[in-house]
Amino acid sequence: MDMNVPQELLVPASAGAQTSAAPTTEYFFSEQLSSLYDRDQHAMWLRWRPTPRPNFNPELLQDLSRYCQFMAHSGGAIDCQGERMPLEYAVLASKVPGVFNLGGDLNLFTRLIDTHDREGLLEYGRACVDVLYRNYMGHGLPITTISLVQGECLGGGFEAALSSDVIVAERQSRFGFPEILFNLFPGMGAYSFLERKVGKRVTEQLISSGRLYSADDMLAMGVVDQVVDQGRGESEVANFIRSRGRNRNALAGIAAARRRVHKLDYEELLGVVEVWVDTALSLSGRDLKLMQRLVSRQNDLRPAPRQDEGVLARHLH
Repeated sequence: MDMNVPQELLVPASAGAQTSAAPTTEYFFSEQLSSLYDRDQHAMWLRWRPTPRPNFNPELLQDLSRYCQFMAHSGGAIDCQGERMPLEYAVLASKVPGVFNLGGDLNLFTRLIDTHDREGLLEYGRACVDVLYRNYMGHGLPITTISLVQGECLGGGFEAALSSDVIVAERQSRFGFPEILFNLFPGMGAYSFLERKVGKRVTEQLISSGRLYSADDMLAMGVVDQVVDQGRGESEVANFIRSRGRNRNALAGIAAARRRVHKLDYEELLGVVEVWVDTALSLSGRDLKLMQRLVSRQNDLRPAPRQDEGVLARHLH
């Protein structure tokens, strides 16, 4: 993985006011991606706003790769209003109301599968596992990674959330893997991340059921670490950071030890991507029509979906 990063990424795009109670520095990567360093929390808050759909399009993946390079090259300290401040937390979140992320670029998938473009599918899969693995490994820094989920968290979006040490979800959030509905499976880390966290039985249940799960369901299954009321996500993440206080160093060490014990090699993720590509290239015309129908439903997704829907198949009707 190439870790060279353009020097302009090391220059903040804008800074918070000196009189602010919590001075911040923003780093701008594109219209789809920016991050905000909070000097009181010693935390980098990364937020995405993908267009035209809230999924991982190739351009967003390139931006995320640049962010990961920036983090790794920071050396664990951030320039904030003329001072070098410690970097101890990295938070993944969304700027799209009601949606964390809907996952893979299904419109791109259908085109690549139609043309039997194996290399194109592999390139997309590698780009996904690149950024998720870097987050999983804490960018090679002694930091704690946190995913803040505030809405729909599906497919590759769910995989992205799982790549963090800690998942905090607002109560209205919903989780699931729609891939089984069009005869595919999530291939960018779902099995690897989940099996290490909750074991084989729960992992395969989540991947193969086609169900939508509530945040409370995920908490009961051990997937999510904390559920908070709607609108309380940011403040509860701040409370979580504050509560770790002087034990932060030890707890970051525990996270590093966990990664050693439940060792996840980058090559494992790449191997699963290859299986995913071969499976995708075997999809039927009917499977592809179902995938395209889900794309249409994603286009119509509203910020406040119904809470009584229990099965992802309803997105296809």
